[in-house]
Amino acid sequence: MLVGGVIVAGGLILWFDPSQQQSGGHSMTPPDTSNIAQGDAIAQVTLPDTLSARAQIGKRAFEAKCAACHGSNAAGQNGVAPPLVHKIYEPAHHGDMAFVSAAKNGVQSHHWNFGNMPPVQGVTDADVKYIASYIRELQRANGIN
Repeated sequence: MLVGGVIVAGGLILWFDPSQQQSGGHSMTPPDTSNIAQGDAIAQVTLPDTLSARAQIGKRAFEAKCAACHGSNAAGQNGVAPPLVHKIYEPAHHGDMAFVSAAKNGVQSHHWNFGNMPPVQGVTDADVKYIASYIRELQRANGIN
């Protein structure tokens, strides 16, 4: 086991301690869901007044392929899957291509304790890009930019 290491770069000595790294490189702690009933929504999602044409297509695809786990309007389901309308999934941390990769390859659990996400069967990269448009518009309506 590596306890630490020294990196010398341009005369600067840096100490690297891998035990201080957090999984996924993100320091955000998910909310406590212990008071939420199994299967209930995790996030309170405010819906935008209107959706763009891309987001409307994405909403239909989300409802067909994602809502069974991630819940109505991407609010998550306690004990099942996380809300995508959450600061953890802000564009600066999880870009749209992260959604494409997750749908295509699945995702190892790293922010939440719901287990690994399997690949989503029957969606194309284009489908997921529309879904991401829908998620981003929901996020913006909820102050996540």
